[in-house]
Amino acid sequence: MHIPTMLLRQIYTFGSLANSPAGVRFSVKNRLSDAEITGLRTVRIDEENVPLEQVRVLVTDGEAYAPTEISHAKPLPFPLRRALTLEADHQALGPGKHEIELAFDCTPFGTLRLHVNDAIAEIAPDRVRIPRDRRDDYAPEAIARRHAFAESFTGTVLNHVKRYSFDPHVVIGNCEHFAGVAQVPLGLAGPLKVDGEHAQGEFLIPLATSEGTLVASYNRGMQVLNACGGVRCTVVGDNMQRAPVFVFADARKGRDFAAWVAEHTAEIRAAAESTSRVARLDYIDTFLASKFVYLRFNFTTGDAAGQNMVTRATLAGCGWILDNYAGVERFYLESNFATDKKASHINTLKSRGKRVTAEAVIKRTVLTQRLRVEPEALAHHYAVANVGAFMAGANNNGLHAANAITAMFIACGQDVANVAESCAGIVFAELTPDADLYLSITLPSLIVATHGGGTGLATQRECLELLGCFGRGGVRKLAEIVAGVVLAGEVSLAAAISASEWVSSHERYGRHR
Repeated sequence: MHIPTMLLRQIYTFGSLANSPAGVRFSVKNRLSDAEITGLRTVRIDEENVPLEQVRVLVTDGEAYAPTEISHAKPLPFPLRRALTLEADHQALGPGKHEIELAFDCTPFGTLRLHVNDAIAEIAPDRVRIPRDRRDDYAPEAIARRHAFAESFTGTVLNHVKRYSFDPHVVIGNCEHFAGVAQVPLGLAGPLKVDGEHAQGEFLIPLATSEGTLVASYNRGMQVLNACGGVRCTVVGDNMQRAPVFVFADARKGRDFAAWVAEHTAEIRAAAESTSRVARLDYIDTFLASKFVYLRFNFTTGDAAGQNMVTRATLAGCGWILDNYAGVERFYLESNFATDKKASHINTLKSRGKRVTAEAVIKRTVLTQRLRVEPEALAHHYAVANVGAFMAGANNNGLHAANAITAMFIACGQDVANVAESCAGIVFAELTPDADLYLSITLPSLIVATHGGGTGLATQRECLELLGCFGRGGVRKLAEIVAGVVLAGEVSLAAAISASEWVSSHERYGRHR
């Protein structure tokens, strides 16, 4: 089984190289799939062969094996995520970069050969460190030590941060140096009636926020939409990207490479998709500038947001490219062209995450009776606001999509930093032949998940369950609901501004009086 060189390098645990009382040690970890090691072939440090009789393989449970004890007849289990440490009788290494070469036989992969550079850092003087326990850093004792440390270091008594209602072990993979929780007020708005392809019915909306009037404003907008039959939501696009860049000697070589990539997309796809049961490579966009070729890999990622998933898959695809194409002078896995957690024009055009549109026809009678504003006033308001957004260079010609998205992201365990991309919006408003108001917003890069990440945390899971969106199969449903909530907020705030009630609303709900 061929494993691209770039992916194979990930087996090595960078930063693990260290001097030990018995010599020099470094670690590897299975980041591919379940396997068995059937023999150790070569260990080299700085181009010097280390005799295998001077090498020991240390397992995390404390066992140690000599290379002669590992064979096809007596394989060493190497399941996914298992770490092994190799320790060699070798003179101590000085600070700085060192070459490590390792070759071993492994079923089902065959002979794996690693050639990496790792470094030993200068021994730093003792400094203050946050307490942690390498055996179980989420045990009550480890957390209590951090509480005591924080209180001693800062002089602040922690009364609320340390109070929580779940087993801290559920945050493994979500938060390091766990010390407690930041409690954000949670309000309920709605129910909101959604007519989607995945979200059908009325949904109670959890909004985590400390901004006064936010929940009340969204609740008002939902009542208006409900009175007009609800909000119609449609997911029209779904991709997650990673954008590597390949550097060549000149532009002509870059052009030829781009043509080669187009001819070999099937092979690149096979290598990328070998890393995941879920990630699927839809297509690769190619952009050329100077002697640089930017490839924008576009994946579907199931019910996960998928940034980590597509990073790994793109690395595998690029590894296949580097193993099969000569002439690449430099390569970087991310070129800043995926614009991860940054607003960008390309995400507005090409989409990142879910591209979803929410739309509604809002009756004249409902607008005038409930919001005290005419459809003509709102349509004119949006026309004027378009000019303002254009002049400002904004990524949203609406009002406050970020409010709904952030509040729902916090409540539902989403990666809140993705608000930077997700809050982009394209609003359109017009009068209908019946003098009602048609209003829509398209969110071109809404990044949501219902599986993985923070979605399984205690309160976040409950909020997703309130929406009927937790787990596999719920991500497009969640995207439709979020878009519907955003539109409700647009209606409410636009009407408040047009009717000159914006300040009075904040005075009533958003001030500590």
